[in-house]
Amino acid sequence: MSVSDQGATVWLTGLPSAGKTTIAYALADRLSAEGHRVEVLDGDEIREFLSAGLGFSRQDRHTNVQRIGFVAELLASNGVKALVPVIAPFADSREAVRKRHAAAETNYLEVHVATPVEVCSERDVKGLYAKQAAGEISGLTGVDDPYEAPESPDLRIESHTQTVQESASALHALLTERGLA
Repeated sequence: MSVSDQGATVWLTGLPSAGKTTIAYALADRLSAEGHRVEVLDGDEIREFLSAGLGFSRQDRHTNVQRIGFVAELLASNGVKALVPVIAPFADSREAVRKRHAAAETNYLEVHVATPVEVCSERDVKGLYAKQAAGEISGLTGVDDPYEAPESPDLRIESHTQTVQESASALHALLTERGLA
């Protein structure tokens, strides 16, 4: 199996508006240009199509993460680089996905996009922080709902101190170091 045929799941976890999806698409473009098969499993799209009907309770969030983890492992085990920019706020949910990959002997990397909540609320890509501040929504991860940051991710990206391309390059370097790019 050539390197470009070897699949992997790259799970990008972090707060809303941390830069997970932007970094994932920048990396996807680079990997595609190099001949890799790549899919981005965007958390918002998954919620709309695969996890419609789930809310934001702890159990629903866990179910959503497990569904995404199942699809990611399926893709990765078939030679696809599955880039997964999903908040996944609970460590036990992410660990269950890691264990699924380990049991299937499928490559799995956890990347923490460690952007401070203050920076995320300034970016506020979807207007969630403004809605939470106005009392229109509750349960916003990292504000009034918990976010358990990974203790020992494969890579920690501080997107507030580097460009999107620098962040994607750091992730590409990790993939290269692991023999996946």
